[in-house]
Amino acid sequence: MTISPTASAMPQTAPPSPSAQIPVAPGIPSRHPSGPCKIPAGLRAVGLLLGLRKPDRELFRRLGELLTVGDEPADRLVEWMHTAGMAQARPLFERALVDGIASVDDAPAPLREFFTEVETVPEWVDRDLIEQGARVMRSGGADGLYIARDVALLGGYQFAGFNQTLLRTGALEKGSNARFAETTRWATDVITENGLLPQGVGYQSTLRVRLIHAMVRRHVAALPDWDSDAWGLPINQTDMAATLVGALVSPSLGVVTMGLVNRPGEYDAVAHLTRYTGWLLGVQEDFLPNSFRDALRVLYHTSYALSTPDETTRQLSVPMADDPLQWNYSRFPGLRRKIARAQHLSITSALLGPAAMRTLGLPFVPPWYPAIRFPVNVVRSIAAQRPGGRERAAVRGMAEQLEFMRIMTGGEATIGHSAKGITGH
Repeated sequence: MTISPTASAMPQTAPPSPSAQIPVAPGIPSRHPSGPCKIPAGLRAVGLLLGLRKPDRELFRRLGELLTVGDEPADRLVEWMHTAGMAQARPLFERALVDGIASVDDAPAPLREFFTEVETVPEWVDRDLIEQGARVMRSGGADGLYIARDVALLGGYQFAGFNQTLLRTGALEKGSNARFAETTRWATDVITENGLLPQGVGYQSTLRVRLIHAMVRRHVAALPDWDSDAWGLPINQTDMAATLVGALVSPSLGVVTMGLVNRPGEYDAVAHLTRYTGWLLGVQEDFLPNSFRDALRVLYHTSYALSTPDETTRQLSVPMADDPLQWNYSRFPGLRRKIARAQHLSITSALLGPAAMRTLGLPFVPPWYPAIRFPVNVVRSIAAQRPGGRERAAVRGMAEQLEFMRIMTGGEATIGHSAKGITGH
């Protein structure tokens, strides 16, 4: 389902003055602020550099309306799965996911309709561009994952409305380390070579995430303490859009502060990969970027609508800052864990700034790690532009990413494991 007009087509009029308050319209959850929120200084600077404006009244209202909109095809599929029984329906889903819907004899109509849709590749998909974007993202190495963890995920705890869903799925009990490990597993699957081909590892992981989102949405919305008038729908379109660009686009932007720079066309390739991944994930057309600048527009606008910290912000961010103290280093673990904690706080501080660190309840640490990495990554950026350099950088970067995964988890991360009590799988 698409929405017209799209966000990118909406007129970019001058933003209202800071004193102007945009009333919440009927049907819009009360979590939606009365006007654009404060956003981290780094993101404001990016917006100024690119000439982006705050969302106008029409777009800001639309972002509020989409807090009540889920993913209709996946939601219909999950309703059928619950009606048919998960013991019967989930194996059929897995078979269609791995081998295609044609492999399921006499497939039930809801399953056939869902997979017929996702297996019909949009005409705009450019496979070469997707593979180029994946190589660029693999080239980001561990530093790219650090940005995803220390900026996108940790900074995302300022989005209090999204925190409400996390807390009801056991985020505190299961820990942020497990959540990020699963997110990282999904992201590395997506950027694996040929990962987004039909039945590829990234394709499969993305559709599993989409199914889990629908299951969580159904479960949390039915909880007696879920207030839809206040919070809207769990894992709604606005939240999903912010999460998509935060996970896949912000790392390529954030590593620039560490000296890792790519060609303009390579950034657009990252955006194209994000566009197709978002389409598979059930994100609506409004939020699927047409270019890297367009992806940053989505991040910029959704941040102005979602950055509403409350007591849940520190409740989630403080334990995450201490996660490195439990990581799996084989040599000098005590010392390396302490260094890792300071290292990751220095990245968060550099990208989000002192005000955001105070909001998160975390100490501001001088950005020593980005400063150390900057000259190393400048050399790597130059080397990547030489013949064969991008391929070599992608191989090295993926090895770094897998090693970081091992350090975090000590083993493999399974997508959906942290939501096992909800998905039953």
